[in-house]
Amino acid sequence: MLDTLKKFIYAFGVSGCEGEISSVIRKEIAPYVDEVYTDAMGNLIAHKKGADKNAKKLMFAAHMDEIGFMASYIDEHGYIRVTKIGGINFVAASFMTVEFANGTKGVLVPEARVGAKDYRPEVFYVDIGAKDKAEAEKHVKIGDWCRVCPALNELCGSRVSGRPIDNRIGCYILAEAARTMKKCENDTYFVFTVQEEVGVRGAKTSAFSVRPDYAVAADIGGAGDIINCAPFDVVLGKGIAVKLKDGMVICHAKMIALMDRLAKERKIPVQHEILESGGTDTCMLQQAAGGCIAGAISIPTRFGHSGVELIDMDDVEGGVKLLAAMCETKLD
Repeated sequence: MLDTLKKFIYAFGVSGCEGEISSVIRKEIAPYVDEVYTDAMGNLIAHKKGADKNAKKLMFAAHMDEIGFMASYIDEHGYIRVTKIGGINFVAASFMTVEFANGTKGVLVPEARVGAKDYRPEVFYVDIGAKDKAEAEKHVKIGDWCRVCPALNELCGSRVSGRPIDNRIGCYILAEAARTMKKCENDTYFVFTVQEEVGVRGAKTSAFSVRPDYAVAADIGGAGDIINCAPFDVVLGKGIAVKLKDGMVICHAKMIALMDRLAKERKIPVQHEILESGGTDTCMLQQAAGGCIAGAISIPTRFGHSGVELIDMDDVEGGVKLLAAMCETKLD
């Protein structure tokens, strides 16, 4: 399982610069679908035709972009100021090795004598080791994308940590569902969306284009089994989470019932997720064009938007089986 996930993890793909990860996913999924194409927004869309010409449209979505930075200013000493792209936790990102899309590496650090309680985007800069501005500009220019360096580490049992598990793990689930499904009863679209981290933008355009009857987003969620967290019923190792609601969507009751029924029939462990804030591509899938029957699965995750996002691959396997079961079930 980890070989494919590593390919997805290590491919560059900050929001707005998803070309590399898109190419990696395309290569993985192409043998299992009928066509693969990229739309004007940059979304990667893999289409598997349904068993009959009147099959319902089923759309799965997982965002392939990751949070990161963009170079905004280079001073006379060669230090590079960056603007954040997406929900950066600067405490988690501080003193981390970063890389630009062209492979140049550096370190993200705060200004001297700034404590963690005062960490704000404007006090951070990237040091690539350049002696001055002229040397820095040989490696980095204004507008270059940058990210905290990727990692994937095996921990105890079936658990792994690293970044950007958000949301390369959702992409992995979609690709594996396409590979492992035994038949395709529905006209199925596996969509790897762009710019979710900056406003669920790719989901909106792709869903409007596909116009699905049913749609499911796959993304990371929270975990209620860490020290001193707010009460939360989802924990690692107890199964994939079927979303009921979050800060941006109330999932369709028919979709929730469908996923619960398939999970019970296939003996797939599931949990139910309710988030008080935040959101995923699901909200745009639900609203596009005339709307659709929309829902989501969430991978229970500790320490989201950090360099040590932590998941249980048994939960992930359940997500793969659940989406494959939806492909194999004729929807009406």
